[in-house]
Amino acid sequence: MSRRSGILEFAVLGLLRESPMHGYELRKRLNTSLGVFRAFSYGTLYPCLKTLVANGWLIEEPSSTPDEALATPLTGRRAKIVYRLTAEGKERFEELLSQTGPDAYEDEHFAARFAFFGQTSRDVRMRVLEGRRSRLEERLEKMRASLARTRERLDDYTLELQRHGMESVEREVRWLNELIESERTGRDQRQSPATDAAEQDTSADAGGLPRHRDNTRPDPSDDTAK
Repeated sequence: MSRRSGILEFAVLGLLRESPMHGYELRKRLNTSLGVFRAFSYGTLYPCLKTLVANGWLIEEPSSTPDEALATPLTGRRAKIVYRLTAEGKERFEELLSQTGPDAYEDEHFAARFAFFGQTSRDVRMRVLEGRRSRLEERLEKMRASLARTRERLDDYTLELQRHGMESVEREVRWLNELIESERTGRDQRQSPATDAAEQDTSADAGGLPRHRDNTRPDPSDDTAK
């Protein structure tokens, strides 16, 4: 299985864990909730769904909405198929959710993994965040070294483009530092006997996510958060 199809499998199982959906609704959620899948088409999604059904992780059911049930006999059209997660599918998603290998740090994989951090254990979140930060710090070091070697040979626009790329990576590293510190603070508060139980519950529910200055949390699907 390719990396791209693997992360699509993960995202589909995660969304269907929340509730059953038909294909159109599922594609819409992939496009709007998980920005990394904006370019995905039905031609990519439906083979993935068929594979998940064949593996026993999903089942197909006819739509049970009253309007469709009445319209289908009149129009002769087939009812929309709803995809539902099976018990085996839930186990598969839990298995994927617990994985913290190098793939979890890559650009597309990390965005999808972050979208399901609310369902991920704190220890796994920490490993993914720290792995992502390490990967970006390595990338930043290479970018700086490359810029130092080629600065004199670059025109102003190419130089500015490289600086822009470096600044984007630096912003994400700072963002990751904030997330990691919030996760550590939440863990320390939960483990401290002096911490009020209600505060512990709030910290766990929040998933350690830092708030912006206006007391709102950053949107993980917003590219500017990186």
